[in-house]
Amino acid sequence: MWDESFERILRKHLPLIESGDEITANLSLRDHGLDSMAMVSMLSSLESEYDVRFVDDALHIDNFATPETLWKTLAAMR
Repeated sequence: MWDESFERILRKHLPLIESGDEITANLSLRDHGLDSMAMVSMLSSLESEYDVRFVDDALHIDNFATPETLWKTLAAMR
């Protein structure tokens, strides 16, 4: 569904996920440590990696609920 860069970025910003844990489409990002500070840092990483800019509509908290919703938001901007 998503590429290796996306998963690498998720792992970097989810402090409660172990290196061997699988990142599934419906994994709760909040439950795995995505707080407001981590979200800002993750946004910066995603914008740099994918050469996109998260605009106001894309910054809705629901877009950061799971890897699937975040990937769909990112893919729509690319």
